[in-house]
Amino acid sequence: MASYKNIVVLTGAGISAESGVSTFRDSGGLWEKHRIEDVATPDAFRRDPERVQNFYNLRRAQLSAVEPHAAHFALGRLEKELEGRVTVVTQNVDNLHERGGSTNIIHMHGELAKVRCQTCHQVFEWLEDCTQETSCPACGQSPALRPHIVWFGEMPFEMDRIESLLYECDLFVSVGTSGNVYPAAGFVAAVRSHGMAHTIEVNLEPSEGVSYFAETRHGKAGELLPELVEELLTLRKK
Repeated sequence: MASYKNIVVLTGAGISAESGVSTFRDSGGLWEKHRIEDVATPDAFRRDPERVQNFYNLRRAQLSAVEPHAAHFALGRLEKELEGRVTVVTQNVDNLHERGGSTNIIHMHGELAKVRCQTCHQVFEWLEDCTQETSCPACGQSPALRPHIVWFGEMPFEMDRIESLLYECDLFVSVGTSGNVYPAAGFVAAVRSHGMAHTIEVNLEPSEGVSYFAETRHGKAGELLPELVEELLTLRKK
Protein backbone atom coordinates (compact mmCIF):
# COMPACT_ATOMS: atom_id res chain seq x y z
CA MET A 1 0.00 0.00 0.00
CA ALA A 2 2.94 2.33 0.60
CA SER A 3 3.86 2.40 -3.08
CA TYR A 4 0.62 3.71 -4.55
CA LYS A 5 1.19 6.84 -6.60
CA ASN A 6 -1.72 6.80 -9.04
CA ILE A 7 -5.10 6.25 -7.41
CA VAL A 8 -8.52 6.24 -9.07
CA VAL A 9 -11.57 6.41 -6.79
CA LEU A 10 -14.94 5.64 -8.36
CA THR A 11 -17.88 6.93 -6.33
CA GLY A 12 -21.57 6.19 -6.68
CA ALA A 13 -24.89 7.03 -5.10
CA GLY A 14 -24.04 5.39 -1.79
CA ILE A 15 -21.52 8.02 -0.75
CA SER A 16 -24.00 10.83 -1.43
CA ALA A 17 -26.87 8.99 0.25
CA GLU A 18 -25.01 9.27 3.57
CA SER A 19 -25.29 13.05 3.16
CA GLY A 20 -29.04 12.80 2.59
CA VAL A 21 -29.04 13.08 -1.20
CA SER A 22 -32.03 11.26 -2.68
CA THR A 23 -31.06 8.18 -4.64
CA PHE A 24 -32.82 6.71 -7.65
CA ARG A 25 -33.02 2.96 -7.26
CA ASP A 26 -33.59 2.50 -3.55
CA SER A 27 -37.04 2.26 -2.00
CA GLY A 28 -38.40 5.78 -1.76
CA GLY A 29 -35.89 6.99 -4.35
CA LEU A 30 -36.55 9.53 -7.08
CA TRP A 31 -37.58 7.00 -9.68
CA GLU A 32 -40.57 6.01 -7.56
CA LYS A 33 -41.84 9.57 -8.02
CA HIS A 34 -40.79 10.16 -11.63
CA ARG A 35 -40.50 7.85 -14.60
CA ILE A 36 -37.11 7.85 -16.30
CA GLU A 37 -38.87 8.37 -19.63
CA ASP A 38 -40.45 11.59 -18.34
CA VAL A 39 -37.46 13.41 -16.86
CA ALA A 40 -34.14 11.84 -17.81
CA THR A 41 -33.97 11.29 -21.56
CA PRO A 42 -33.41 13.57 -24.56
CA ASP A 43 -36.91 12.65 -25.79
CA ALA A 44 -38.41 13.77 -22.49
CA PHE A 45 -36.73 17.16 -22.85
CA ARG A 46 -38.06 17.54 -26.37
CA ARG A 47 -41.61 16.56 -25.33
CA ASP A 48 -41.90 18.57 -22.12
CA PRO A 49 -38.85 20.76 -21.43
CA GLU A 50 -40.52 22.68 -18.61
CA ARG A 51 -41.23 19.49 -16.69
CA VAL A 52 -37.62 18.37 -17.07
CA GLN A 53 -36.25 21.78 -16.12
CA ASN A 54 -38.42 21.82 -13.00
CA PHE A 55 -37.24 18.34 -12.01
CA TYR A 56 -33.61 19.46 -12.12
CA ASN A 57 -34.41 22.79 -10.49
CA LEU A 58 -35.75 20.84 -7.51
CA ARG A 59 -32.68 18.59 -7.45
CA ARG A 60 -30.37 21.61 -7.74
CA ALA A 61 -32.11 23.29 -4.82
CA GLN A 62 -31.43 20.18 -2.72
CA LEU A 63 -27.68 20.86 -2.90
CA SER A 64 -27.91 23.64 -0.33
CA ALA A 65 -29.69 21.30 2.08
CA VAL A 66 -26.97 18.62 2.20
CA GLU A 67 -23.38 18.68 3.42
CA PRO A 68 -20.28 16.61 2.65
CA HIS A 69 -19.40 14.02 5.28
CA ALA A 70 -16.25 12.30 6.51
CA ALA A 71 -15.77 10.23 3.35
CA HIS A 72 -15.78 13.32 1.12
CA PHE A 73 -13.31 15.08 3.40
CA ALA A 74 -11.11 11.97 3.50
CA LEU A 75 -10.83 11.97 -0.30
CA GLY A 76 -9.99 15.66 -0.24
CA ARG A 77 -7.26 14.94 2.29
CA LEU A 78 -5.89 12.04 0.24
CA GLU A 79 -5.56 14.24 -2.85
CA LYS A 80 -3.83 16.97 -0.86
CA GLU A 81 -1.39 14.82 1.12
CA LEU A 82 -0.55 11.87 -1.15
CA GLU A 83 2.71 12.14 -3.09
CA GLY A 84 1.05 11.13 -6.31
CA ARG A 85 -2.16 11.56 -8.29
CA VAL A 86 -5.64 10.98 -6.93
CA THR A 87 -8.55 11.19 -9.35
CA VAL A 88 -12.17 10.95 -8.25
CA VAL A 89 -14.41 9.61 -11.00
CA THR A 90 -17.95 10.09 -9.80
CA GLN A 91 -21.30 8.93 -11.11
CA ASN A 92 -22.93 11.48 -8.82
CA VAL A 93 -24.09 14.86 -10.10
CA ASP A 94 -23.94 16.73 -6.79
CA ASN A 95 -21.04 18.98 -5.70
CA LEU A 96 -20.18 17.22 -2.42
CA HIS A 97 -16.73 16.11 -3.57
CA GLU A 98 -15.78 19.68 -4.40
CA ARG A 99 -17.08 20.86 -1.04
CA GLY A 100 -15.12 18.06 0.64
CA GLY A 101 -11.84 19.38 -0.77
CA SER A 102 -11.30 17.28 -3.89
CA THR A 103 -10.27 19.18 -7.01
CA ASN A 104 -9.28 16.47 -9.50
CA ILE A 105 -12.78 15.21 -10.26
CA ILE A 106 -14.43 13.76 -13.35
CA HIS A 107 -18.23 14.00 -13.27
CA MET A 108 -18.96 11.31 -15.81
CA HIS A 109 -22.73 11.84 -15.55
CA GLY A 110 -22.63 15.64 -15.45
CA GLU A 111 -23.28 18.20 -12.73
CA LEU A 112 -26.43 19.64 -11.20
CA ALA A 113 -24.64 22.92 -10.53
CA LYS A 114 -24.08 23.55 -14.25
CA VAL A 115 -26.17 24.16 -17.36
CA ARG A 116 -25.17 23.91 -21.02
CA CYS A 117 -26.22 25.99 -24.01
CA GLN A 118 -27.48 23.92 -26.92
CA THR A 119 -26.72 26.77 -29.31
CA CYS A 120 -23.17 27.88 -28.47
CA HIS A 121 -22.34 24.77 -26.38
CA GLN A 122 -20.79 26.71 -23.51
CA VAL A 123 -21.15 25.34 -19.97
CA PHE A 124 -22.00 27.61 -17.04
CA GLU A 125 -21.92 27.32 -13.27
CA TRP A 126 -25.59 27.49 -12.24
CA LEU A 127 -27.24 27.32 -8.82
CA GLU A 128 -30.49 29.14 -9.66
CA ASP A 129 -33.62 27.85 -11.37
CA CYS A 130 -33.44 27.47 -15.13
CA THR A 131 -36.48 27.66 -17.42
CA GLN A 132 -37.15 27.77 -21.13
CA GLU A 133 -37.28 31.56 -20.83
CA THR A 134 -33.77 31.78 -19.36
CA SER A 135 -31.34 33.26 -21.89
CA CYS A 136 -27.84 31.94 -22.46
CA PRO A 137 -25.35 34.27 -20.71
CA ALA A 138 -22.99 33.98 -23.68
CA CYS A 139 -25.04 34.01 -26.89
CA GLY A 140 -28.33 35.36 -25.54
CA GLN A 141 -30.46 32.65 -27.14
CA SER A 142 -33.67 31.44 -25.52
CA PRO A 143 -34.71 28.68 -25.16
CA ALA A 144 -31.22 27.25 -25.27
CA LEU A 145 -30.13 26.06 -21.84
CA ARG A 146 -30.41 22.48 -20.62
CA PRO A 147 -29.18 20.72 -17.48
CA HIS A 148 -25.52 19.69 -17.81
CA ILE A 149 -26.54 16.12 -17.09
CA VAL A 150 -25.92 12.90 -19.00
CA TRP A 151 -29.35 11.49 -19.68
CA PHE A 152 -30.20 7.88 -20.45
CA GLY A 153 -29.16 7.19 -24.02
CA GLU A 154 -26.33 9.75 -23.94
CA MET A 155 -22.61 9.03 -23.68
CA PRO A 156 -20.97 9.68 -20.29
CA PHE A 157 -18.41 12.48 -20.25
CA GLU A 158 -14.63 12.02 -20.60
CA MET A 159 -14.67 8.28 -21.24
CA ASP A 160 -11.36 8.34 -23.13
CA ARG A 161 -9.66 10.07 -20.21
CA ILE A 162 -11.25 7.67 -17.72
CA GLU A 163 -10.05 4.65 -19.70
CA SER A 164 -6.49 6.01 -19.69
CA LEU A 165 -6.62 6.61 -15.94
CA LEU A 166 -7.90 3.07 -15.31
CA TYR A 167 -5.05 1.65 -17.34
CA GLU A 168 -2.42 3.76 -15.54
CA CYS A 169 -3.63 3.44 -11.93
CA ASP A 170 -1.98 1.25 -9.31
CA LEU A 171 -4.92 1.42 -6.89
CA PHE A 172 -8.61 1.42 -7.80
CA VAL A 173 -11.17 2.04 -5.07
CA SER A 174 -14.91 1.78 -5.66
CA VAL A 175 -17.07 3.58 -3.08
CA GLY A 176 -20.84 3.37 -2.74
CA THR A 177 -21.60 1.80 -6.10
CA SER A 178 -24.16 -0.87 -6.93
CA GLY A 179 -22.07 -2.59 -9.57
CA ASN A 180 -24.97 -2.79 -12.00
CA VAL A 181 -24.78 0.54 -13.87
CA TYR A 182 -22.57 0.52 -16.94
CA PRO A 183 -20.08 1.65 -18.06
CA ALA A 184 -18.92 2.33 -14.48
CA ALA A 185 -19.72 -1.24 -13.40
CA GLY A 186 -17.09 -2.44 -15.86
CA PHE A 187 -14.26 -0.26 -14.55
CA VAL A 188 -12.93 -2.81 -12.07
CA ALA A 189 -12.73 -5.45 -14.81
CA ALA A 190 -10.87 -2.97 -17.01
CA VAL A 191 -8.38 -2.35 -14.21
CA ARG A 192 -7.88 -6.06 -13.61
CA SER A 193 -7.32 -6.70 -17.31
CA HIS A 194 -3.85 -5.21 -17.19
CA GLY A 195 -3.08 -6.87 -13.86
CA MET A 196 -1.13 -4.02 -12.28
CA ALA A 197 -3.50 -2.39 -9.78
CA HIS A 198 -4.86 -3.39 -6.41
CA THR A 199 -8.68 -3.14 -6.21
CA ILE A 200 -10.78 -2.33 -3.16
CA GLU A 201 -14.55 -2.15 -2.75
CA VAL A 202 -15.92 0.13 -0.02
CA ASN A 203 -19.67 -0.30 0.08
CA LEU A 204 -22.54 -0.61 2.52
CA GLU A 205 -23.05 -4.17 1.31
CA PRO A 206 -21.43 -6.36 -1.38
CA SER A 207 -22.07 -4.99 -4.87
CA GLU A 208 -23.00 -7.11 -7.85
CA GLY A 209 -19.36 -6.96 -8.95
CA VAL A 210 -17.83 -7.78 -5.57
CA SER A 211 -16.04 -10.87 -6.89
CA TYR A 212 -13.85 -8.67 -9.10
CA PHE A 213 -12.25 -6.91 -6.12
CA ALA A 214 -9.13 -8.16 -4.38
CA GLU A 215 -10.19 -6.52 -1.12
CA THR A 216 -13.58 -5.56 0.31
CA ARG A 217 -14.59 -3.33 3.19
CA HIS A 218 -18.32 -3.28 3.87
CA GLY A 219 -20.06 -0.66 5.97
CA LYS A 220 -20.66 3.08 5.85
CA ALA A 221 -18.29 5.04 3.61
CA GLY A 222 -18.20 7.83 6.19
CA GLU A 223 -16.58 5.41 8.63
CA LEU A 224 -14.51 3.16 6.37
CA LEU A 225 -13.03 5.62 3.89
CA PRO A 226 -11.32 7.84 6.49
CA GLU A 227 -9.74 4.68 7.91
CA LEU A 228 -8.49 3.61 4.48
CA VAL A 229 -7.09 7.07 3.73
CA GLU A 230 -5.31 7.12 7.09
CA GLU A 231 -3.73 3.75 6.27
CA LEU A 232 -2.55 4.95 2.87
CA LEU A 233 -1.03 8.14 4.22
CA THR A 234 0.52 6.50 7.29
CA LEU A 235 2.19 3.78 5.23
CA ARG A 236 3.46 6.40 2.81
CA LYS A 237 5.35 8.11 5.65
CA LYS A 238 7.05 4.92 6.87
